[in-house]
Amino acid sequence: MSALLTAMIFAAGRGERMHPLSDACPKPLLNAGGKALIVWQIERLARAGFRDLVINHAWRGAQIEAALGDGARWGVRIRYSAEQPALETAGGIRQALPLLEARRGPCAFVAVSGDLYTDYDYRLLHAPLQRISQQPEPHLHLVMVPNPDHHPNGDFALLDNGQLSLIDAPRLTFGNIGVYHMHMFHTLAPGAHCALGPYYRTAIAARRASGEQYSGRWLNIGAPEQLYALDAMLSGVPHNRAGGVAPPCRTHCTVCVGAPCQRGCAKLLRHSCSEI
Repeated sequence: MSALLTAMIFAAGRGERMHPLSDACPKPLLNAGGKALIVWQIERLARAGFRDLVINHAWRGAQIEAALGDGARWGVRIRYSAEQPALETAGGIRQALPLLEARRGPCAFVAVSGDLYTDYDYRLLHAPLQRISQQPEPHLHLVMVPNPDHHPNGDFALLDNGQLSLIDAPRLTFGNIGVYHMHMFHTLAPGAHCALGPYYRTAIAARRASGEQYSGRWLNIGAPEQLYALDAMLSGVPHNRAGGVAPPCRTHCTVCVGAPCQRGCAKLLRHSCSEI
């Protein structure tokens, strides 16, 4: 696609399950493999041609803006949608619509979670973006993944024709990567608290929801143990599974919380959240 591609990264959550690491540092800025979680997403989106990014934030949003800046170092333009308090996913999109619609381009956009690690190639979404932009009614497209251990029953079924279903089986899990028509959110009042779940079910029931299955590396990083395991995988340092946490800090410790180390030693972490 030659048109300007826009993506939104969700970064407004408090990260309760990531306590205590998220107390002093917003979860998307926690590091794994030497980079903040959200930076892995920014880099992959940039490589796929997404040049206009919108990031919402609520918890410690000033730290996110200070750390990421305007996006120039990745060859993208980043704009921020501040929420206070957090407005959930659909509410966050509605709040950010003026930014999402500010540039000429497709009237569809990609939205992804800022605490997700995946090898998914976002270029695969170019075709759904173009198709959804041309639909007379608002459609959506979801990337589905095999059910993780913590969500064995999945969310929606993916039919052979690429449509999503609420009633068929087997079900897959929504991978927190989606394409949405901007007009889908025009009827939601600015400032409303609303999740995306009702939009998924409505679109699927109306046969306006397509999907694809991705079976590659996909990790939803919600708790400290998951962050430590991802860091171990990316850095090549073994994970201390018996203790449930990563081994003692190294000189290049990558989890940035500005507090006593939570990784098995008493050292203070050496990097601030802005050093990504």
